[in-house]
Amino acid sequence: MNSSLVSNQSGRPFCLLAISYLETINFCLLEVVVIVFLMVLIISGNIIVIFVFHCAPLLNHHTTSYFIQTMAYADLLVGVSCLVPSLSLLHYPIVLSESLVCQIFGYVVSVLKSVSMASLACISIDRYIAITKPLTYNTLVTPWRLRICILTIWLYSCLVFLPSFHWGKPGYHGDVFQWCANSWNTDPYFTLFIVVMLYAPAAFIVCFTYFNIFRICQQHTKEINERRVRFSSQDGEAGEAQPCPDKRYAMVLFRITSVFYILWLPYIIYFLLESSDVYSNRVASFLTTWLAISNSFCNCVIYSLSNSVFQKGLKRLSGAICASCARQRVAKDSSTSRSKRSSNGCHV
Repeated sequence: MNSSLVSNQSGRPFCLLAISYLETINFCLLEVVVIVFLMVLIISGNIIVIFVFHCAPLLNHHTTSYFIQTMAYADLLVGVSCLVPSLSLLHYPIVLSESLVCQIFGYVVSVLKSVSMASLACISIDRYIAITKPLTYNTLVTPWRLRICILTIWLYSCLVFLPSFHWGKPGYHGDVFQWCANSWNTDPYFTLFIVVMLYAPAAFIVCFTYFNIFRICQQHTKEINERRVRFSSQDGEAGEAQPCPDKRYAMVLFRITSVFYILWLPYIIYFLLESSDVYSNRVASFLTTWLAISNSFCNCVIYSLSNSVFQKGLKRLSGAICASCARQRVAKDSSTSRSKRSSNGCHV
C-alpha cells in the first residue's frame, strides 16, 4: 500500500484532523505542526537534561539518577522517532512498505513508553527501600544491581510488545499512517495482556510505594518535631518544625510520576474503549496519542523546576556555553585584527 501521504480516491491527503486540510496545501498541516513542534521540544529538552547530568556530578549521587537518565534517553529516542511520521506527512518517500513502517513505529514508541513507565516504578521502589531500610540501603542497592535492573527494563519492554506484529495494534502511535488507522486493528486480548503485564503492575507499585513513603515521612516528621519541642523546652528555646529530609526529593519524583500518569490516562482509557469496540474516533486517537507523547518533554521541565542541584548544573552548563562562545568571539576578533595589521604592513 502507498504511504499515508498519497491522496485517497477523493484527491485529498489522509488526515486524522479534518480541520487541518487546506485546499492550497497538499498535506495535513495541523498534524505536521503538532508533531514537529513536539519533536523539537522533546529532543532539545532531553539533550539538555543529559548534558546537565554529565556536567553536575552531585546529581549522580542519587541512585535514582540512573533511572532519570534512562528516562531521558528513552524520551530523546521518542523525539527522534517522531521524525518518521513528520517526514511521512511531508511527502518524503518511504523505502519500506507503509504497513511495516507504521508497525515498527508503533512498536518502538510503545517500547520507549514502557521503559519510562517501568523506570518510574523502579524509582518509587528505590525511594521506598531508602526510607524503610536506610541502614542496609547501600548494600541492597548497588550500581551493579542498578545496571542489571535497567537492562531488565529494556529487555522486558522489548519482549512485552513483540507480539504486536501478529497479535494486534499496541496503541495509536502509527495512526498518522492510513494503513495503521484503517487496517491495523486492536485486539481485546492483547490489550488485556498489556494491561496485566505493564499498566496495572506499574500503577500498583507506584501507588503502594508513594503512599507508604509519605506516610513514613509524616511519621518521621512528627517524631522529629516532638523531640525538638522536648529538648527546646528544656533549654528554654522555641523549636521549629522540621520536614522529613527525604520528603522533598520524593515530592519531585512524585510530581514526575503524577504528570506521567495524568498525560497517559486519556490515551490508556481510549485504548481500552477502542479495543472493546465501545468508542472509536480518529481525532480522539490523534489527540490522546500526542498528549501522551508530550510527557517526554514534561519530565525535563518538572525536574529542572523542582531540583535545586539540577538548576545549578543547568546554570553551570549555560555558563560554560557562554564562556566558550565568548572565547571564540575574542579569538575571532584577535585574528581579524592581526590580519588587518598584516595587510596594512604590506601596503606600507
